[in-house]
Amino acid sequence: MRVPHIYQASDIALNTPISLNDDAAGHISRVLRMKVGEKISLFNGQGGEFLSEISEITKKSVVVLPIEYIDHNAESPLKVHLGQCISRGDKMDFTIQKSVELGVNEITPIFSQRCGVKLNADRLDKKHQQWQKIAISAAEQSGRNAVTVIHPPIDLQTWLEQTSTEIKLTLHPRAEHSIKTIIVPDAGVRFLIGPEGGFTDEEMLNTKQQEFVDIRLGPRVLRTETAALTVLSALQLQFGDLAN
Repeated sequence: MRVPHIYQASDIALNTPISLNDDAAGHISRVLRMKVGEKISLFNGQGGEFLSEISEITKKSVVVLPIEYIDHNAESPLKVHLGQCISRGDKMDFTIQKSVELGVNEITPIFSQRCGVKLNADRLDKKHQQWQKIAISAAEQSGRNAVTVIHPPIDLQTWLEQTSTEIKLTLHPRAEHSIKTIIVPDAGVRFLIGPEGGFTDEEMLNTKQQEFVDIRLGPRVLRTETAALTVLSALQLQFGDLAN
C-alpha cells in the first residue's frame, strides 16, 4: 500500500508529536480509515518530507509522530507561472489540478473581457480558497513537496503590467516562434492562456506592448483547459525535468 502523502501547514520536527489540521485529519480518519501504528508522509512546503507514524486517532483529531526525514525533491528545475483566464464550471478546477501535477509553481486566475465569469467579492474569495485546496490535493497526489501558489484573481491588464524577469509567452496558431526556438532565462517562464471566447484585439495588442512573445504549438486552436496543459507538457519536455 502506498504511504499517503499529506500536507501539514505548520512546522514539523522529528520525534515531536503533531496534530494534523482538520482537512488532513478528516482524510486520514474518515476517508482512508487508517489506524494507530500506520504510517503517512508529511510535508509542509519547506522542502523534503517526514515519514510519520499515527499515534492517536479520535473523531475530531489525528496525532502523528515524525520518525524520519526524507530529503526528496520532486520539483522541476524550470520555474513556471501560469496566468489562466478563468473558465466556467469545473474547467478551472481541472486546469489547476492538472497544472500542479505537471509542476507549475504559480497560478494567477485572470479576468479578461471574454472570460464570461462574474463573481462578487464573497464568492470570489471562496473560489480562491477552493482553488488553493485543489492545488494542495494535487501536490499530495503527485508526490510534490512544494505547494503551488494560487494568487488572488486579478484583471488581465494588472497581470500584464507586473514586473517580471521571466520570459513571457502567449499562444497563437500562426506565431513565428515555437517552444523549440525560444530561450528560457534562469528566472523561468510566465505564460498566458486566454478565455473560452479568446482575447480581444485590444488585449492581444496589450500583450505585445508588455513584451509577451507569441508561440505556436501547432496549427490547431486549443480549448482553454487543453492549452495550459499542452504548454506545460511541452515546456517540461524541452526545458524542465523531462529534458534529459
